[in-house]
Amino acid sequence: MSPRHHLHESTLVSYAAGALSAPLSVVAGVHLEHCAQCRQRLREAEAIGSALMEQTQPVRIESRQADLRNAMLAQLDQRGEVALPSSRSVVARPQPGADPDLLPASLHPYFGHSMRSLPWRWMAPGVHCIRAQEMPSLIMLKIAPGKSLPMHSHGRSELTQILQGSYNDALGLFTPGDMADLDEDIEHQPVTAPGVPCICVSALDAPLVFSGWLARKIQRFVKL
Repeated sequence: MSPRHHLHESTLVSYAAGALSAPLSVVAGVHLEHCAQCRQRLREAEAIGSALMEQTQPVRIESRQADLRNAMLAQLDQRGEVALPSSRSVVARPQPGADPDLLPASLHPYFGHSMRSLPWRWMAPGVHCIRAQEMPSLIMLKIAPGKSLPMHSHGRSELTQILQGSYNDALGLFTPGDMADLDEDIEHQPVTAPGVPCICVSALDAPLVFSGWLARKIQRFVKL
């Protein structure tokens, strides 16, 4: 799994600072499990933040803790693990040939371990979903192959990590491991590829903004 679409710099900085909402942090954590490039960029963001703190104020316990966390990240990387700052938990990095049925470790507290055991619920023709009980804005979606979703933009931020299958939109092709890091300036219409369903995990800071009147009518029922 070699991602081509990554977390935006501003998202990584917010993640490092603990400023992302909990649902967005979970989805960002899923991407960081699979993306060595973004893990390195996260370490750089944390290092820059620590340096700026040292320049603007006396050294405090928090800055020393950040230095220790960076050192721990480097050590865990050498052992094939990564520490996720948002939860301060350690998860195993996916290994080549890993069971495709196994969900990313960041999702285990919310959706369990197995893809096959997910209790999908019907949302719309060709679209099924699951909401995390603890975080209603953290959702998993299973979209049938060749399905065109309604054109929409975003009230604020959206993070979507592709787990299986793929889709195309104005931003390109998104395949397993890719992250769609979107804001209110992006309008798109995802179309899933033929073959297998597209399974992804998403988090929203605000409801979607649909262009069509029918989608807007349905929105209050599907709560997206």
